[in-house]
Amino acid sequence: MIVLTAILALFLIESVYAQRHSETLNTQLDISNGTIEGVEEDGITVFRGIPFAEPPTGNRRWTAPVDKEPWDGVLETKVFGPACMQLPVFGDMNFRSDGNSEDCLYLNVWTPAKTGNEKLPVLLYYYGGGFMAGDGSEPRYDGANMARDHKMVAITTNYRLGVFGFFAHPELTQESSHNSSGNYGLLDQVKALEWVVENIEKFGGDPDNITIAGESAGSISVSALMASPLSRDMIAGAIGESGSILGALPPVELEVGEQNGEKFAGIIGAESLQELREIPSDSLLNLTGQQGLPRFAPTIDGYYFPKPPLEIFEAGEHADVPLFVGWNSQEMNFRAFLGQHEPTIENYKKVVASEYESHASRILELYPAGNLEEMLQSATDLAGDRFIAFSTWKWADLHQKNSTSPVYQYYYTQPRPKMRPKYANSTPGFAGGVQENDESAEDEMQQAQLPEPNGAVHSAEIEYLMGNLSSNRVYDWTETDYKVSAIFQNYAANFIHSKSPNGYGVPFWPAADQTGGSVMSIGSDTFIMEDPFGERYEFLDQLMIEN
Repeated sequence: MIVLTAILALFLIESVYAQRHSETLNTQLDISNGTIEGVEEDGITVFRGIPFAEPPTGNRRWTAPVDKEPWDGVLETKVFGPACMQLPVFGDMNFRSDGNSEDCLYLNVWTPAKTGNEKLPVLLYYYGGGFMAGDGSEPRYDGANMARDHKMVAITTNYRLGVFGFFAHPELTQESSHNSSGNYGLLDQVKALEWVVENIEKFGGDPDNITIAGESAGSISVSALMASPLSRDMIAGAIGESGSILGALPPVELEVGEQNGEKFAGIIGAESLQELREIPSDSLLNLTGQQGLPRFAPTIDGYYFPKPPLEIFEAGEHADVPLFVGWNSQEMNFRAFLGQHEPTIENYKKVVASEYESHASRILELYPAGNLEEMLQSATDLAGDRFIAFSTWKWADLHQKNSTSPVYQYYYTQPRPKMRPKYANSTPGFAGGVQENDESAEDEMQQAQLPEPNGAVHSAEIEYLMGNLSSNRVYDWTETDYKVSAIFQNYAANFIHSKSPNGYGVPFWPAADQTGGSVMSIGSDTFIMEDPFGERYEFLDQLMIEN
């Protein structure tokens, strides 16, 4: 009897132990390149810093990413890999990575899977930062809440930036088997997507249900991935938050990119591609901080972009998948349009006349200035449209007209609350953090002495959509903020699961039709409205065609 009792007790202990440890996926997984080991955190399994390509260093600088060579033993993937090389363009960006490095092609996975056989939907999120900054370790993109609360596999990934990601040069074109150069950051994004397709089943994900998402440059990247033949067939759905390749950070012709590359090389005194590759990464990065350098832009290279992305979307040759897309109510402030002019009606009209010449009267009809308050709102709207909102609308418009898949268009209005008292001497930044006020600072955004926002500023929606308000300690979040976040996150999660934002507990969101259709206004009051922007964007579109 004593032996039987002991055996029974041992059985119960082992059962409890097994039950506890079956609540999350095994922290060791065999993937295509070898074995990785992550960590269990509050009911989900997290793998940070998984290499998805060989380091783009040495002679691999400015080449397309290649598969990571297999490794022996167990590779610990418990901490974030390094961020890609970048200058501190946005002083408020908050990274959890260990510094910057050219060796930066790593991604991070959060999964609620228990067995690896679940076939969960997959979210692959690309960061913003103007193709100059950003990192997959930023807390605002953290995938834990999406994975835990909404039963999906969430992923963030790095991609090369600035001169390392978008440098074109005739010698690079000549050595390329595709006769192209530039777009290395975009090719990194494709490689990460390929890695996900190949490996995600091991994490309990469904390779046939991958939704790509991003904000700002990340959103522009999503539209580019939809356009490129290298990636469009791997996508099941797309989420774009503020920006598209159809006007924001647009690509240049390959020849122009090559000329810009030669100009840069001449300025820094490098006479050959080999000399450029021999410059230490820190030195090369610092050289890009000089004034008057050309922009390192994506290129219409004949490979990633076989032709201009606008033509691809107009021809309906892009990914025909459901699209969840929108922008914020204050993407830019009136100062961005008025510059150093005093914010008066007279000055607003002068700037409109200077910028739009013979079209000024129509602009003033669409962005009126009947009184000071109306003028400030119109200048704010026009600045935001010129910056990024129009390009987002153009993406939605062409997808509605030239695909069979639905478009769910939103307009995000919830302003961030006041900052906590400890940040009283700080200025809010684009990335959700703050910069300390400093009269000697050279930061353009700080020097501009921006007015207090009265809408949802650029990037404000990220923590709401990803369910990460509590990780941002800068702002004094209210009950209303958490309610808005719950609605927005549910919309996004529903879309990632079923490619429709609709589901229990959120207002019904109809897809837009080919004439513009409906827009979901998301904020303290969330409601569907007829598209209020079509007339002004149709006119801006006509101006773009004329120019």
